Amino acid sequence: MLNFFRPQSGSLKNDLLSGVTVSLALVPEAIAFAFVAGVSPLIGLYSAFFIGLISAVCGGRPGMISGATGAMAVVVVSLVAMHGIEYLFPTVILCGLLQIAIGIGRLGKLIRMVPHSVMLGFVNGLAIVIGLAQLSSFQTISNGELAFVQGPQLWLMLALVGLTMAIIWILPKLTRAVPASLVAILSVTFIAIVVNSNSSSEMNTVATVGDMLRTNSLAASHAAHSSPAIEGESVAASAGAVPAIPLGGENATVAEVAQPEVVSGISGGLPKLFFLEYSMVPLNWTTLGIILPFAIVLCGVGLIESLMTLTLVDEITETRGQGNRECVGQGAANLVCGLFGGMGGCAMIGQSLINVNSGGRGRLSGITAAVCLLFFVLFLSPLIEQIPMAALVGVMFMVVIGTFEWASLKMFNRMPISDMLVMVLVAGYTVLMHDLASAVILGVIVSALVFAWQHATHMGADIKYNEFGSKIYQLHGPLFFASVSSFKEMLEPGTDPDDVVLDFYYSRVYDQSGLEAINSMAEKYESLGKRLHLTHLSPECRTLLEKAGDLVEINISEDPQYHVATDRLAWRTSSELTDQKQIEA
Repeated sequence: MLNFFRPQSGSLKNDLLSGVTVSLALVPEAIAFAFVAGVSPLIGLYSAFFIGLISAVCGGRPGMISGATGAMAVVVVSLVAMHGIEYLFPTVILCGLLQIAIGIGRLGKLIRMVPHSVMLGFVNGLAIVIGLAQLSSFQTISNGELAFVQGPQLWLMLALVGLTMAIIWILPKLTRAVPASLVAILSVTFIAIVVNSNSSSEMNTVATVGDMLRTNSLAASHAAHSSPAIEGESVAASAGAVPAIPLGGENATVAEVAQPEVVSGISGGLPKLFFLEYSMVPLNWTTLGIILPFAIVLCGVGLIESLMTLTLVDEITETRGQGNRECVGQGAANLVCGLFGGMGGCAMIGQSLINVNSGGRGRLSGITAAVCLLFFVLFLSPLIEQIPMAALVGVMFMVVIGTFEWASLKMFNRMPISDMLVMVLVAGYTVLMHDLASAVILGVIVSALVFAWQHATHMGADIKYNEFGSKIYQLHGPLFFASVSSFKEMLEPGTDPDDVVLDFYYSRVYDQSGLEAINSMAEKYESLGKRLHLTHLSPECRTLLEKAGDLVEINISEDPQYHVATDRLAWRTSSELTDQKQIEA
């Protein structure tokens, strides 16, 4: 990675200022993903507040930012379209309970199974997705349809994006007293206010957060009355994308999705419990059958993204978070979020990287971001709506530069071909499908298959004889489903002597396939009137055999006469070689 996310020591001031910076970037995110989910923008903002606050307090990764995300939104939209918004809140509550159960069950450690090649593909694909997602910020409504801005307005926006990036890049070389991202946002916002105040047009010359809100709302209203949903599309899951149009679920049209009314601001009051605002769904098995599949998907997607973000922040900050505690924290956040009428959420990779780059290392940064977000909704919405999208796009472009693993481009001739293919596969799937969770799962599956295939060829044996004429197969490599064929081909029941020993000192039996292979070979030797002994089985192998019981009938021997335990190097001594030659003669 570039030295963009420079290691910094945590401090109260850095946490507070970085939290304010992140909160400014959270506003358009929460609004945009609320439109994706087919709910009111205020629901997205309230969700970001609850998820961000509770996960910052209870989660396992200080400095990581959570909120309403696109990954959750694309699951929620189908539920809202098919069953109504009333079913959304119990689903989010159930999702939180499942996440808490996973954390208590200490299953968060499964994130350790993600290979480095998958991580490289994940961050590279993520960086590309973040960059491409910013294109939607260059769109506006023209003749009732979305279109890219052109002419002077486009050039002005590009100039402000470039200015934002320049400030973020240069300011840390001069001072670190304040986060460069915050200075860039405030500076470009001041310029945008001056330019827009001198504009003679009814439309702002420099697009702002308020313009983005109205653009999304108008696009949703227009699509709901005139066009079907765009099926099969998604969003850059919590990666900093600002999608400009709502997306329907499977077999749904935008008109069928509970789209919010055309709104022109983000001002609102304190959040209330959902059953005070919406009708309650019946608490019965039918309702559980409806919400459980969505809750399971939300649980899985949220935890995968959160744990991957945790791993990424761990690498940047050179510290270690607690995966199981993060699962519990995310679950508690979704539980409370659902109770207060939220759409759920998880860790936000783009905002977490902004926080890290701005110096946020402690829990206070996440708490500050969440509290500021609610403060904006309650008191400062007119000011927040004047923040130019160019400033936020510039910040996200710098996140792209810092996220992409540039060193991986030099690894193609140095890393194994299988790892290279996995990295490209994960990155390509992330870019094409915009589904970070599925990309990680796919990468882990492919890496596991490659691992199994490679280790299937590592099964071998050194053949020796002892003074009693027993033939000893000293096995090397793991015995499991993929190496069973190699194991059977090594043994020669027809030509072996009457007494045969399988020495597992350098080998392990890992599954039922390995046990069955041993049992079948034992039966072959027995049918030929020969004896097959096993020695030096590991405690794990013995446990497997004990569980198998009568399914596997094998003679486990600890007879020291086989001389394969006391000294592994003894086989190479001259005296034993002489004895072996005499036996063979």
